[in-house]
Amino acid sequence: AQGNPTGAFKDAAKDLVLRVIPPLSHEQRLRAMRRALEYAASLGVTSVQSMNDERENSFAEIRAYGELLQSGELTTRVYVAPAISDWQEQAKIGIRHAFGSSYLRMGALKGFADGSLGSGTAYLFDPYSDDPSNSGLLGKQMQPLSQMRDWMVQADAAGLQICTHAIGDRAISTVLDLYTDVVKANRGVERRFRIEHAQHMAAKDFARFAQLDVIASVQPYQAIDDGRWAEARIGHDRASRTYAFRTFLNHGVHLAFGTDWDVASLNPMLTVYAAVTRATLDGKNPDGWFPEQKLTVAEAVEAYTMGSAYAEFQEREKGSITPGKLADMVLLSEDIFSIDPAKIRDAKVLKTIVGGKVVWDVERKKQYSTAN
Repeated sequence: AQGNPTGAFKDAAKDLVLRVIPPLSHEQRLRAMRRALEYAASLGVTSVQSMNDERENSFAEIRAYGELLQSGELTTRVYVAPAISDWQEQAKIGIRHAFGSSYLRMGALKGFADGSLGSGTAYLFDPYSDDPSNSGLLGKQMQPLSQMRDWMVQADAAGLQICTHAIGDRAISTVLDLYTDVVKANRGVERRFRIEHAQHMAAKDFARFAQLDVIASVQPYQAIDDGRWAEARIGHDRASRTYAFRTFLNHGVHLAFGTDWDVASLNPMLTVYAAVTRATLDGKNPDGWFPEQKLTVAEAVEAYTMGSAYAEFQEREKGSITPGKLADMVLLSEDIFSIDPAKIRDAKVLKTIVGGKVVWDVERKKQYSTAN
């Protein structure tokens, strides 16, 4: 009655709010990036894959990264994925996947198929258990589907990598259908399709993931976060195929671990801890939420390092401490391969090394530029 908001803006409706938020100035963006780079270095993060969510101009973001690279301040390697709706901006000048330097690359595109489980916008085959009138919805980029199909086919033909956010089982299945159409249209291409999150899987689609060689770009920390309430939303059966890392591996699917920061913590130790223990944050599942989906520490580290390098066509350049590769390394306070898995989350980063240069030293509480 007083003109104040009383509900929630979901999916495309958020644009009504976002369009009136002033965009960041170039200086604001640089200041935020410098803070983020220092934070990443302090946590031992040496590479990120930066996904655009259409709230801001992703090419202004790339410009700022380029400025930091030139000044020697880009202490984390970045692979940028602008919105798929802007695929022509990269294609028209011949940019293809993993284009650029070892510090700053382009050539990927981010698409959205649906929303999230928490907001009730993840697109599901069956209604939500706690909201029988709701099965979620397809995102605005998927309406009509022919639009997304055209973007994908044309972007793939141009050599660009497609990364699509899909959380609900029906959204994931729909994206796999679209990827199948792309393969039929453009044969003989190494494309490394990705689905970002791939949270709630239909049983029939694990095999399709493998057949299409789609990378499951997943965030284990969200399993121990969502595990506190997900079963109330979708029931026990569907929850058993949620964050199903072991099932993915058993089907031969490539796993790439990440964090979805700033939705979740950027700390890699929490990601490894979550994948290995699956102990929910409320303490109610100390032996693991759906413990059959746990990974070993070695498997989790492999997915975080080589798996994520593979997901950006960089497995020959980084992802392992190997002669001839980029010298990106982290010194930890604990040997996470030998300690109690429950203690992995407490391991600290002592030094972060990027390109053979120390960019973070805990004793000095200091970040260094790559120009030093």
